[in-house]
Amino acid sequence: MAQSERQSRRRFIYECAVLIAGGMVGGLGCNSRSASRTGSSPLSAGAETPNAGFRPAYLALHERGELKRRADALWERMERCNLCPRECGVNRLAGERGQCRATSDLIVSSYHPHFGEEDELVGRGGSGTIFFCGCASRCVFCINWEISQTSDCPVIHVARLAEMMLELQQMGCANINVVTPTHFAPHILRALDIAAARGLRLPLVYNTCGWERLDVLAQLDGVVDIYLPDHKWGDAAAGLKYSGLRDYPDTTQRALLEMHRQVGVAKPSADGLIRRGLMIRHLVMPNRVANTRAVLKWIAENLPRDTYVNLMSQYRPTYRAHEYPEINRRLTRAEYAEALDWAQEFGLTNVREQPMPWF
Repeated sequence: MAQSERQSRRRFIYECAVLIAGGMVGGLGCNSRSASRTGSSPLSAGAETPNAGFRPAYLALHERGELKRRADALWERMERCNLCPRECGVNRLAGERGQCRATSDLIVSSYHPHFGEEDELVGRGGSGTIFFCGCASRCVFCINWEISQTSDCPVIHVARLAEMMLELQQMGCANINVVTPTHFAPHILRALDIAAARGLRLPLVYNTCGWERLDVLAQLDGVVDIYLPDHKWGDAAAGLKYSGLRDYPDTTQRALLEMHRQVGVAKPSADGLIRRGLMIRHLVMPNRVANTRAVLKWIAENLPRDTYVNLMSQYRPTYRAHEYPEINRRLTRAEYAEALDWAQEFGLTNVREQPMPWF
């Protein structure tokens, strides 16, 4: 069977599982699988936005031309690319490929209403996810490795990305959720500017591994409504070994502080949806390799105790995890219970407990 056929079959199976589960498995994060859009949502015909009266942050910047200016400034950085902390310096505008595996061509795997994200992002119509290809991270257990570790994805124009955002709004999605966005931040801002002019009014969710540059985040200030970062690793050695990311805790923690400064604590509206704020994900790993205790301790000591933390139990060994015996198994209930105990010990009051996976 050809690889493309295997990928399509896997995505089809996953999409069916998501529809059956109806959102029971929340907060999939970077250990999640994308699914291709195979048709319009039942809400697509004349669906009303669930955000009546909400004004997204990026709209003010669009109205005064600042959103376009920031998009252009980020675009220029691709000439000697330093959009992520790798700072690989290649000329993506000339067709050179960065360590994220991307040139300046915009490559998108799929877009669709996603019902497997956090409940506060899903609502009735799902989270409007757009999965980009390529990634600066090298997670050896990445369940999305078929798209994160390749550039072999459809190339689209920025105008088409704007259309995708508008289509997701028409389907009744609660937000626009850009997944693995960092290396395409210029394209996202350009698309937002186009879509805002055509009536896009959904909150923007910036769904990232957390390993971000502060000067790039500064360009996103007033653009992003909801930051949805991972805090994967509590020590630098693990971040380098399993994700190939140098200085992961320090870099990510500085980024989280900046994200919090911009959007504050995530709090649900009366309808249960979150439209602004910081929502942190942490994937508990087998054998304490993620140093979950250190991650939770840092959050408790440096951010408000009611910071939204999704403590995820869904780890399963995929991709190259078999090469690392210590992570080549699922999480145990005892390991996850230990992580919950640590969150309570440090006084975190807004932790989302995730059921142990049924698959």
